[in-house]
Amino acid sequence: FCTRPFQRISQGDMSDTPNVVTGDLEAPTTEAPEELRDTASESAAARREIHDMWVAGTEEPAWMRSYTDEGAQEMLEADQDPAVDLHRGTVVEDDFIFEEPADDDELQILNMGPQHPSTHGVLRLHLELDGETIRRVKPIIGYLHTGMEKTAETLTYMQGSTNVTRMDYLSPMHMELAFSLAVESLLGVEIPERGQAIRVLLTELNRVSSHLVWAATQGTDLGAVSMLIYGLRDREYILEFFEKTTGLRMNHNFIRPGGVAADLPDGWEEDVERIIEKVSQGVAEYEELLNGNPIFQDRTIGVGVITPEECKALGASGPIARASGINWDIRKAFPYSGIDKYDFEVPTGKHGDVWDRYQVRIAEIWQSLGIVKQVLEKMPPGDYRTPDRKVTPPPRKRIDESMEALIHHFKLFTSGFKVPVGETYRAVESPRGELGMYIVSDGRERPWRMHARTPSFNHVQALPTMMTDSLVADIVATIASCDPVLGDVDR
Repeated sequence: FCTRPFQRISQGDMSDTPNVVTGDLEAPTTEAPEELRDTASESAAARREIHDMWVAGTEEPAWMRSYTDEGAQEMLEADQDPAVDLHRGTVVEDDFIFEEPADDDELQILNMGPQHPSTHGVLRLHLELDGETIRRVKPIIGYLHTGMEKTAETLTYMQGSTNVTRMDYLSPMHMELAFSLAVESLLGVEIPERGQAIRVLLTELNRVSSHLVWAATQGTDLGAVSMLIYGLRDREYILEFFEKTTGLRMNHNFIRPGGVAADLPDGWEEDVERIIEKVSQGVAEYEELLNGNPIFQDRTIGVGVITPEECKALGASGPIARASGINWDIRKAFPYSGIDKYDFEVPTGKHGDVWDRYQVRIAEIWQSLGIVKQVLEKMPPGDYRTPDRKVTPPPRKRIDESMEALIHHFKLFTSGFKVPVGETYRAVESPRGELGMYIVSDGRERPWRMHARTPSFNHVQALPTMMTDSLVADIVATIASCDPVLGDVDR
């Protein structure tokens, strides 16, 4: 809560974080709570309070140091904390049938990550094992914390896309789109049809490229090493098009409040046709390679099961929820950017295991390619950004001809534009699930608060439900099937 890092806090300093109940500013303190000073009489509630405490930018007092030390993050005892139900994957009715667990002295704790290559990022798992069987799982996050939500309060709305695009670095277009839709809903501006079609084209191509990375890493994690070569090979066609269109292969800052940064380049139609052809051929090869592979089937069928009830309880969305049989897609439920003008289906599974998640994502690649083909055929003419000059900079030619246009351009990119007072939440369907942006405006050029509802956070939370009472050998398959991006977990 400290606003002046690397300095000791005096009692008179005030935090910028308001009290969640009264809204008043509070003076931060590093004094031990009264009931915690006697550590000999520590209760379960007191232990939990210490577990949740973190003081940033200060030197930790001795009474706190032992509790915030990384090694102190042990498995919580069953009779001390309700979070143990989440560790055991029993927040809702368990879908596994197993024998009675062994005695406590026969259990062992195994630490996996955060440097493990198969955790798909700096994810750390505490595993309680009964032989080869997992009895409890405790995900530990925070090793990649970037503070992007707090950083957003220091950036203008014009600069915001540069910040959020780095959260989910495998689907930056969706991050930019969610942020832009939220800002535009506060501004009340409409985007021209061509600008909306360009957004749909880029985000659906980004969905395909993200799923290609998943296919490459999922196959590699399960022993189909050739998939890494094939998946990245086909993704390269899309990244080349992104680089030609936006100037960058990732973290584009191309979808912005008011439209997109520029029109599509000359020859974009031929580039998109080539992507559709090459990726279609590649995905057909994946299915031929994996669908009938008995080893791949044994490693995925019946592994990492999560039921529809568990998905709803834990907030899982996207391919994970759809693989469990939940027919839910933000593009259908709350259409955005004219996505409802295009014909596509929402693939669903039945069993909620790794195999069904594989099938759903492969089917989504085909559906997204179909949307891209429709955009290619129906791309409307016109402008690619709103005509509202309070949001859109003047044309490049006008800057050379008019001093007023030059001043207008300078002010927009230095001071930004003001957004009316209000709050909003807008969501899009990212490759991983529901991605939403909640923004509160106080009428200035910068957000007063911004919060990102990112799917990977909920999916990491659901890992204990999928892993508990399964085998150690299934850990890597389950994590890969969730396709987590730790950048949007530790944001």
